[in-house]
Amino acid sequence: MSASPASSSEAPGLAGRTAVVTGAAGGIGRACSLRLAAAGARVRAVDMDTEGLADLVAFADKTADKTARPSGTVEAYALDLTDLDEAERAAEGADILVNNAGIQLVRPIEDFPPEVFSRVLTVMLEAPFRLVRGALPGMYERGWGRIVNISSVHGLRASAYKSAYVAAKHGLEGLSKVAALEGAPHGVTSNCVNPGYVRTPLVERQIADQAAAHGISAERVVSEVLLADAAVKRLVEPEEVAEAVAYLCGPHSSFITGASLSMDGGWTAH
Repeated sequence: MSASPASSSEAPGLAGRTAVVTGAAGGIGRACSLRLAAAGARVRAVDMDTEGLADLVAFADKTADKTARPSGTVEAYALDLTDLDEAERAAEGADILVNNAGIQLVRPIEDFPPEVFSRVLTVMLEAPFRLVRGALPGMYERGWGRIVNISSVHGLRASAYKSAYVAAKHGLEGLSKVAALEGAPHGVTSNCVNPGYVRTPLVERQIADQAAAHGISAERVVSEVLLADAAVKRLVEPEEVAEAVAYLCGPHSSFITGASLSMDGGWTAH
């Protein structure tokens, strides 16, 4: 009789692994940090929000099962990802890299501030490149590595008024696939997770921007704009994304690489 699948509370073989998670102070990054730590990883939580990081570390320590073996940890790593040299150094020694940090601005192209466009691409595309660059030598040396890029349905589809975000996510998809091809001979996988709209502070701010852009209420933005193309009419929870990330880092996913895992409620099924 075959063994039953491990439950989500059980460690998927991450004891002794070091994970770097960017944008870790809130939303998806926070959920991923806690999930990987629960699976036994030593998590290096990267964010420029020092208060959010402190809250994350305190929460992780408070909720850790001290009787569990293995037991992971979460440590704060305060960093502005526009410091690209430091971003590369932050990933050194990582067995797992989760590129999650993101920013968003909703504006028509003709009104989109060029400096914001540049910052979005720096944080969401150039920084992931530098983080991957910093992590790969150690992964290659150890013959094992997992790169998970938190992309988006917008890495596969476009929406109006999101030129920088869509451009960055499409670029991240390409970077992930190149890392998959180069990393395969060295035991390193690279994949994207592509959620639809997730219940995070970033999306809450986006709802307000869309309401202003379309001249409608926040409620109508959710139902008529954000979820218009989704078959499942709800927001994705950060913990759902974290479960997908944990799976891609585990022992049963070694043959999955260069993939984009859609969690979009059926949006891309159209």
